[in-house]
Amino acid sequence: MSNQALVSIALCVYNGEQFLKEQLDSILNQNYQNIEIIIVDDCSADQSRTILNTYKEKYSIIKLYFNTANLGYVRNFEKAITLATGKYIALSDQDDIWHPEKISKQVAEIGDHMLIYHDSQYMDHEGKDLDLKMSDVFNLYEGNSPLPFLLKNCVSGHTIMFNRILLEHALPFNADFFHDWWLAFVASNAGSIKLVPQTLVRYRQHTENTIDMLDLRKINEPQEDLYNPLVTDKAWIGHCSTYSGPYADYAYGIYKLITSKLNFFNKIKLYILLYKNRKLLFAINKNSGKEKAAMLKKFVFALPNNPV
Repeated sequence: MSNQALVSIALCVYNGEQFLKEQLDSILNQNYQNIEIIIVDDCSADQSRTILNTYKEKYSIIKLYFNTANLGYVRNFEKAITLATGKYIALSDQDDIWHPEKISKQVAEIGDHMLIYHDSQYMDHEGKDLDLKMSDVFNLYEGNSPLPFLLKNCVSGHTIMFNRILLEHALPFNADFFHDWWLAFVASNAGSIKLVPQTLVRYRQHTENTIDMLDLRKINEPQEDLYNPLVTDKAWIGHCSTYSGPYADYAYGIYKLITSKLNFFNKIKLYILLYKNRKLLFAINKNSGKEKAAMLKKFVFALPNNPV
């Protein structure tokens, strides 16, 4: 155990009583021995506090904190991460089930990469496996370009483990944006990210998920004709342009155009700017190359001429 690097597992809890025990048991059942579990409860109003205190009394590797005011999802993870002392930091939701070898496999393969993540098996609210993996929904990118994360994200928080050096580049978080998306973007700017293609978490899907990856909340809602990240995520693109990496000017060029008065000439400029990096910008999308080109055209020319 003394030769193993310490891994800190940052687990954030908010009203998690229904599935919390399963999550904790799966973390405590890891075959990697040198871990600490940093748990921060964000003012839960259910029995989460009682459950957490019971586990804390039994397991000395658990370090337990209770917020006196609700911080929200992103700020709570930021707090848990800053309390971690390990060389590597892994993130955990409160309602999944981890494979016993999750941490050991990620430690074995992270090498010089800034961040490592893995595939996941979706399960339903009751814990029944769905016939669906994360890799069925997304192309899971690995490499050292941040461009795939400018318009989409495939790196979900529960899959992440990173070298703590990443904190020097990624903190503080901006609470307006998902921290896992930001960690993937920054890690691929400051270094590289690695994929473990195995499913190392059973990822629970229900309507209370913070990130509704399978759109369960939208099943009974009218659908928009076109999901356009150049509209919905333009603030995110602007935020990415503030990171002083090799693509900062490129991201800012996109952001400047989508927030300007877009006449036909400027739409052509935007289309050309995006088209030259289309393979990376749409690397996460499952569509064919032809479909991606058509999608890009729709994204650009569906933009309003006078965006607010």
